[in-house]
Amino acid sequence: MKRAFTPKVVTASDLFEGDVIYLTADDRWSRQLEEAEVITDEAHAQLRLLFAEAQQNRVVGAYLAEVAIGPNGPEPTHFREEFRRSGPSNYFHGKQQARQQSSQQPRA
Repeated sequence: MKRAFTPKVVTASDLFEGDVIYLTADDRWSRQLEEAEVITDEAHAQLRLLFAEAQQNRVVGAYLAEVAIGPNGPEPTHFREEFRRSGPSNYFHGKQQARQQSSQQPRA
């Protein structure tokens, strides 16, 4: 029995900077998962993946990642995707530094 298709996003690594990026509905690449196009149709997902894979001058390693629909948009359902979204784990810089700083800000 075939498994039901679950929501996905197209993700890859930026060829020049190495960051994790996500394909948006308007064909841009974003570093924010919240901006990613959530795909709920398997045929459409395959077309979007082919579109991403054809951009060899911009991205590397494009694939479909499973997501859940959260209050602020797509959220990872697997620890690997959460890990990729937060950036390198060897020291705080880039996304990790920004998240750490924003979590230390006093809340109103």
